[in-house]
Amino acid sequence: MRSMGLHGVRMAGARVAQAPAWLALLAAMLLVSFGARAQLPDFTELVERNSPAVVNISTTQTVERRGPGGLGPMPDLPENHPFRDFFDRFFNDGEPPESYDARSLGSGFIISEDGYVLTNHHVVEDADEIIVRLSDRREFVAEMIGGDPRSDLALLKIDAEDLPVVTIGESSELQVGEWVLAIGSPFGFEHSVTAGIVSAKGRSLPTENYVPFIQTDVAINPGNSGGPLFNLDGEVVGINSHIYSRTGGFMGLSFAIPIELAMSVSEQLRTKGRVTRGWLGVLIQDVTRDLAESFGMSRPQGALVAEVMPDSPAAAGGLQAGDVIVEYEGKAVPRSGALPPMVGRTEIGEDVGITVIRNGERETLTVTIGELPEETPRRGERTAPEPEPEMAPGQSERLGLTVRSPNDTERERLELGDNLGVVVESIEQGPASRAGIQRGDIITMLDGERVTSVDDFMERVDALEPGTSVPVLVQRPNGPRFLALRLPD
Repeated sequence: MRSMGLHGVRMAGARVAQAPAWLALLAAMLLVSFGARAQLPDFTELVERNSPAVVNISTTQTVERRGPGGLGPMPDLPENHPFRDFFDRFFNDGEPPESYDARSLGSGFIISEDGYVLTNHHVVEDADEIIVRLSDRREFVAEMIGGDPRSDLALLKIDAEDLPVVTIGESSELQVGEWVLAIGSPFGFEHSVTAGIVSAKGRSLPTENYVPFIQTDVAINPGNSGGPLFNLDGEVVGINSHIYSRTGGFMGLSFAIPIELAMSVSEQLRTKGRVTRGWLGVLIQDVTRDLAESFGMSRPQGALVAEVMPDSPAAAGGLQAGDVIVEYEGKAVPRSGALPPMVGRTEIGEDVGITVIRNGERETLTVTIGELPEETPRRGERTAPEPEPEMAPGQSERLGLTVRSPNDTERERLELGDNLGVVVESIEQGPASRAGIQRGDIITMLDGERVTSVDDFMERVDALEPGTSVPVLVQRPNGPRFLALRLPD
């Protein structure tokens, strides 16, 4: 028997050796394919178990539309205003506006058996009627418990009992590269399932400073908004909220709100009807490589404080413009976008330790966190000042610019002190232009020191060491900003 077995092996080896090359290649490809298939996750059980708790949300909103000849909404003018007849004729055609029902679609999921539903705020914003449709085709008119535009979350309530619910997970346990799955209603196609991986964590978007988004490559399209993002254990780890797109459709970049943040917001909406957040009161920017060098840092990290708001917790705690916040309550702040969510999650009135780099040294401050105002004032949101006659200009050939003292209009509009800053009157090719300084900028700080006058600025420039890089703070109509100024050798 043993001899026959060896003979059989020899015969098989001979047949393989004599087989065409393409047949051997096909066999290898099949083996690789079967191996890869065995490693891919099977989502069927997860989808079957969780689909009943995912809902379709449709809204109706009454919108006014002018007649075909109208040019748009008419200004609210008194009856006896001299231009009233003109606007009546050309903006309104003398006819009342037409009304029609605008409809939109989105997704959501049930978080409690008695009918609480989570979705995105933009899905139900300004809706006159909200309809929630379950997977078993039942429909309910939903009540809006509350919404939070800053986090783009809304909590709804439907009148039902013993409803299927999702299992809440922990987005903090997610790892980049991990499989995730979305269920929603893209373009109205209910209970569509798409899968992908976690591309990144803690992403900040320009319009959502208080949300550390989960970035994925899960296919998300209009209608998916508000739907759940699941991990492989069938737990909700996020709420699909945004896509990055140049076409309006999926392009490989999707963003989900972490479930911990969503549940905190929903609890506040359910119990208080509003959401409170921690507030520090600083304007911040990223630390670039050049700025890191100018501040004496070994590498770019942290959130650079460009301005401390007056009467803010930061001002009371001793934070200063030019501080680089590198730790918040013992947790590293890798970049500026990581700080707002940390502060926002902090309890109002809590004392926190904030570690900053100031003048090249680490220092820890204690700040009592306040409540974020509904409308946070931003000093930078102003129109540019009107130019007035030049005043005592000073020219620096070393930097390639000419500066002057700010006039009264500029001081008032930008809330400058009586002895603060110089205005860039003109600029030529040189270190200043390479740093990004522009005509009209008001330089308020140079190398960590406040600039009080033209003479003070000129003296400080002359004292700068050749070949070094120093930070310069400029005030612009859209806000303050630090730039890295490199001196020639």
